[in-house]
Amino acid sequence: MSYTEFIVLALTSLLTMMNPISIMPIYSTITEELDDQTSKNIAFKATLSAFLTLILFAFAGHIIFNIFNISVNALRIVGSFLFLGMGFDMLQAKISRMKKPKKDIAEFEDDIAITPLGIPLICGPGAITVTMILVQDSPTWVYKVILVAIVATVTIIVYYSLISSKKILKLFGPSGSKVMTRIMGLILMIIAVEFFFAGVKPFIRDIFKI
Repeated sequence: MSYTEFIVLALTSLLTMMNPISIMPIYSTITEELDDQTSKNIAFKATLSAFLTLILFAFAGHIIFNIFNISVNALRIVGSFLFLGMGFDMLQAKISRMKKPKKDIAEFEDDIAITPLGIPLICGPGAITVTMILVQDSPTWVYKVILVAIVATVTIIVYYSLISSKKILKLFGPSGSKVMTRIMGLILMIIAVEFFFAGVKPFIRDIFKI
């Protein structure tokens, strides 16, 4: 896989899995009564925690693989079903909702930023899975450095999407947001099919000794 192909795959996969469009309404609801600075602090801590979690799983993932004797191809297949389900939900514009806590939300800034915004809304099972697969597919450290840069880039995009969520949602409107969600869902399902066949192919070769 060339650098360009890897960059395009990693960028589209992570951006689709982290899906800032689906998180913006939740973030906007949580922070609607907070001042701008507190809202930005929550967005920053959420995206930072998501970035660190993804990097941790990316470079410590092989330990999990060794302990449980998991192959990257099995992870690809399982991940493809996960992505397919998420993509199907997105095609129907299903966005998870979360009620705002009854207590003063400003008192729980750190907790809210890390959970649920950072984990699992921004850095969910899908994002973790695709990051682990991509790092396993990185033949050299150059690819790994590129992957880290892409993870950082996507989290920055998510950060600015969150702090601009009220303006963006107003610009798109309810219908526009649903259209964008459906488009990203379609992209995610295409990625799921690619991952499935990439994972199944080695097993078929082993069975038929190709």
